[in-house]
Amino acid sequence: MRSPKRAAAAAFLSAFVASSFASRAGAQESALAPQLAYAYGENETARSLGMAGATRALGNGTTAIFSNPANMALARLYHIEAMGQFTPEAVRALGGGAIVDSITSSTRVAGGLAFTGGILDPDGVDRGFIDARAAAAYPLGDRVFIGLGGRYLRLIQDGFGPLDDAAGARYSAVSGGLVDDAGQRLPSVDTFTFDAGLTIKITDKVHLGVAGQNLTHPGHGLLPTTVGAALGYGTEDIAIEVDGVADFDSWSRVTARLMAGGTYLAADRYPLRLGYRYDQGADVHQLSGGFGYIGQEIGAEISIRRTLSTTINATMISIGLTYHLESSGLTRTRVSGEESSGGDAEK
Repeated sequence: MRSPKRAAAAAFLSAFVASSFASRAGAQESALAPQLAYAYGENETARSLGMAGATRALGNGTTAIFSNPANMALARLYHIEAMGQFTPEAVRALGGGAIVDSITSSTRVAGGLAFTGGILDPDGVDRGFIDARAAAAYPLGDRVFIGLGGRYLRLIQDGFGPLDDAAGARYSAVSGGLVDDAGQRLPSVDTFTFDAGLTIKITDKVHLGVAGQNLTHPGHGLLPTTVGAALGYGTEDIAIEVDGVADFDSWSRVTARLMAGGTYLAADRYPLRLGYRYDQGADVHQLSGGFGYIGQEIGAEISIRRTLSTTINATMISIGLTYHLESSGLTRTRVSGEESSGGDAEK
């Protein structure tokens, strides 16, 4: 159980962050909820964005690091991806890269690393952050896969909120505790947490996935604790998945996000994605789509998600460039001594 001081600090931090955004959003014709502006701290690949986030059952490769680490062990691959995201309404931009290797380990352990950095609302709350992750997955036989991921987040909010004196460039005593002796902002978040996942192949085509994020329960919306479950059906050319996620910290109550997405791999090279998402906390519906090219050695994708609302306007764009190292001939499995399969494993 968290101490009363820690719980109070977490509650104050969430309230202060929300009020900072609210002061800025109130002047806009279309207010964007701070949780949507921050995108719940989710770093989505182009694949997951195009599927509306429904990837906890089938999302392997680099997508698995962010959604369900157990899925890194689903396919034999070695992928390196550069990625970027942009939300124009909040001026949220981030970029980074990820690596997943499920081939070279003789112990059958799949491993992944990811690093992203970004900014949010530089003319307002002026938030900057770095997000580093490391994950591992292991197959328990042919049907059950488990995964564990560590996450480090360092976030500094250097702008002025409604409790500060922006004209005098001074932070208020109420929002203090985040300022050092020189008057510079200290990190709002500077901590480690972890994710965990489980995937069960009910059949070769039907998967059940369960994943939890930020399981140390920091207790605030900058690292919200979530638990999600998903059911997916996938073949070589088609993937269909439905996810449900419970968010314990982003809002004043536990809220749900429901997602459904599908992919069709046209001509064995061109993924076409479509997704739908309902966000209970913001009470908003979202539609997403994406397309790309997946070749033997390289892949390129772009996706977009947009709210279906006349009062809440939010857009997110994600791009990804992937190199399939296993297809280059530079890697060989230590188990069989044969080259791995091509880059089409990640649909």
